[in-house]
Amino acid sequence: QVQLVESGGGLVQAGGSLRLSCVASGVTFNDIIMGWYRQTPGKQRELLATITRSGATNYADFEEEGRFTISRDNSKNMVSLQINDLNAKDTAVYYCAGRFMWDSNWSFWGQGTQVTVSS
Repeated sequence: QVQLVESGGGLVQAGGSLRLSCVASGVTFNDIIMGWYRQTPGKQRELLATITRSGATNYADFEEEGRFTISRDNSKNMVSLQINDLNAKDTAVYYCAGRFMWDSNWSFWGQGTQVTVSS
């Protein structure tokens, strides 16, 4: 059974930074591309960034690339998302997700971690 468990969310002041982490189990980590999504109430879940097993990254919104940094540690089955210069628009539930390299569907999801940015 594949499990993705996020951590690192919480309440943070505007302008601050946060590092979210996600640990995968029950799957060969090197076989999956990892990603981070976020969702705010009433909106669709949006893709933020992805990273392959070799560390190749892709950011959905180029303008945000400077504030978001995705990384992974294959030895720990872990993917992380560093978010800098947080603002109120970053308040959301953040999800890590995984999909096999040969599959376009995101098959694995974490339970989500809440990030709340206070002004």
